[in-house]
Amino acid sequence: MTDETPDSLIPYDEIVQEALRAVVGRVLGSIEQSGGELPGTHHFYITFKTGANGVSIPAHLKERFPDEMTIVLQNKFWDLEVREDGFTVGLSFNQIPAKLEIPFSAITAFVDPAVDFGLQFQATADGMEPEAHEDAENDGSASGDSGALDASGNEGENGDDDGGGSNVVTVDFGRKK
Repeated sequence: MTDETPDSLIPYDEIVQEALRAVVGRVLGSIEQSGGELPGTHHFYITFKTGANGVSIPAHLKERFPDEMTIVLQNKFWDLEVREDGFTVGLSFNQIPAKLEIPFSAITAFVDPAVDFGLQFQATADGMEPEAHEDAENDGSASGDSGALDASGNEGENGDDDGGGSNVVTVDFGRKK
């Protein structure tokens, strides 16, 4: 007998990633159905690969965030439209409105800090760690706190994470090279 696990002919990691991304779609779809109203104190930090296929963001944002970007859906967003493969949303960056189109396959993290819930996804490029990037500066809450996450999905200085038990789900099947 050998201790080495055989390669699976079933792509479990891809199936699980797809199912978890469907959670994001379902949550955003329910917000779209409610007319863009977030219930209670819920709000979302969504991190995505800006260079992924199907991502459409203004050139100035692509230039500033060439690898990965985090957006905040809280108080100031509009025209949320959820499709089977992704979503579009209007956001303001330094008082300049922008429309973003983001496929679910480009998302690397989804966090709802109001209930300490988060999902992290494998990077789209096999075995590559995301590069460090600047925090998103889309117009966040009325208090001015953008609540942006760093590249690993952790709250930055402005976050109110108490370090307690989190509900972050990370799935990494450690692909063989």
